[in-house]
Amino acid sequence: MLALFCFAAGVRGQSDERAKVAEHARELMAAGKYESAIPIYQKLVQALPGNVGLVMNLALAERMAGRDREAIPQFETVLKAQPKNLQVREMLSGALMDVGRFEQAASHLRELTAMLPDNPHAWYGLGMSYQSMAQAAFERLQKSEAASPYMAALVADAQVKRKQYRSAFLFYNKALKELPNLHGIHAALAEVYRKTGHAEWAAQEDAEEAALPAPDCKTHAAECEFVAGHDVQLMNLPRAAPGEVLYWHAKAANELALQAFFRLGQLPESVELHQLKAEIARGQGQHMEAVREWRAALALKPGNPSLERELAVSLFMAGDYQSALDAAEKILQAHLGSAEIEFMAGDSLLRLERPEQAIPYLRAALAADPKMSAADASLGLALSRLGKNAEAIPHLRSALELDDDGSIHFQLANSYRAAGDGEKARAVMAKYQEIVKRNQEQKEEVAREAQISPPK
Repeated sequence: MLALFCFAAGVRGQSDERAKVAEHARELMAAGKYESAIPIYQKLVQALPGNVGLVMNLALAERMAGRDREAIPQFETVLKAQPKNLQVREMLSGALMDVGRFEQAASHLRELTAMLPDNPHAWYGLGMSYQSMAQAAFERLQKSEAASPYMAALVADAQVKRKQYRSAFLFYNKALKELPNLHGIHAALAEVYRKTGHAEWAAQEDAEEAALPAPDCKTHAAECEFVAGHDVQLMNLPRAAPGEVLYWHAKAANELALQAFFRLGQLPESVELHQLKAEIARGQGQHMEAVREWRAALALKPGNPSLERELAVSLFMAGDYQSALDAAEKILQAHLGSAEIEFMAGDSLLRLERPEQAIPYLRAALAADPKMSAADASLGLALSRLGKNAEAIPHLRSALELDDDGSIHFQLANSYRAAGDGEKARAVMAKYQEIVKRNQEQKEEVAREAQISPPK
């Protein structure tokens, strides 16, 4: 409704010529030709400075064309003139999220939840903004101090969410070895013990947590604030923030995300609630549960392209390849496809033992995204199954970066052999054997280290 209002407004009362230009821009927008509408609105805004309706139209055109950075100042101009316009604030927060300015997005979304306390979309957006802030802090810490105990503790937190308790136990203990007084680690270990049926050991860890000295607020201000239950300052995180600050930033943002999602869960059934449940299920590897939640969301919002896409992804990840293929083809028939959807259709056909039918989809995926290594791997495998080994080789080689289990090396060696290049086949097979051996050794090492044992 907002978009239609703005298209109709803007130049009312102006010259017939400008009205015709504005009408042409409106027609372009209605036809989905957003890029073509942008320069027209730019000229109209220059000709009629201060016309908020035209600025809004320009912002919408830029947002729909994927030019979020350009749209943001336009939305801000409109919001300055119309501070109570909730739709503009929501669109501004979405644009800020899309360009990675999560803190600013959260600020606007907090305003929205204050003004619309029963709006599930606002609470979902706020939770996602905090979650994105936590992820950004995690990635910065990973880049700057990948081997730090703070990184180990955050990895452990992530493993708990996935119910990978043995792995979490290993990483929590790594963090504890270097930071024995870090608040929250003993409590986290206690939770791992409870989840794995060791109540007595959990009690010991709870006691260890309770016995920790209070943090030194002069040297560990962020930890002190978090332990006290206060909001850690999340705005304007320094570029050169140390690992400890990034750690507590991530912890605080995750806690705020949980609070927002808890509030969402208290509201009546909504698309956003099912979406959140589906995303949680996907993160835990429970893909059929995610499928059920996406379908429940679609029952509330039939035909939504984003939900249809997510359903197709979850069906594919669940291994229901026929249903994934059906869902992907439905999206493609609606001309809403992408490289990822083409890949899912093609790879599903390959897994259904229909390699010849898979090839056009996989080629289309690579045409849309030449760097999609997964499509190269599937296309190489499809071609090799059809006896087209020489054609398969370059695709398999392009996909070697994905090969964490050796399977692509194995297929490449077979293709070299079938193509008559025994020397390259032997070299690639030797690499395959190295990968298998290394993986087995790492698996055994992790199995030894990740045994859940009593507290020390």
